Amino acid sequence: MAYDFISGIAISQWKIVMQIGVVGLGRMGGNIIRRLRRGGHECVAYDADARAVERLGREGATPAPGLTELARLLQPPRTVWVMLPAGAPTEQTVAELANILQANDTIIDGGNTYYQDDVRRAAGLQSKGIHY
Repeated sequence: MAYDFISGIAISQWKIVMQIGVVGLGRMGGNIIRRLRRGGHECVAYDADARAVERLGREGATPAPGLTELARLLQPPRTVWVMLPAGAPTEQTVAELANILQANDTIIDGGNTYYQDDVRRAAGLQSKGIHY
């Protein structure tokens, strides 16, 4: 058994594989998927630009044509990482995900959102049991 001195966790022969959905496949979102895939993790990719989804699909991510399909392709409890610009794109996406995801699922806003917007969204999602 190996020991990870950084995290202080003993590592067995079993590899932990994470499954995550990423919304927004621009420079940052696309590269997040590439890095996670290199680490052996499963990624489901969605973007409003179908060409970006297709490109990441060719690189090994599971392509999703929409947010509903992205949620369907993830095993519960789901984790969806939103990599969109602050403002309307993030607001609309989080609102749509709130209607699709279930209790114990998680939304991560990885964009440059104003922190008070995150506090407001987290409070709204808490009543549905969705982590933010």
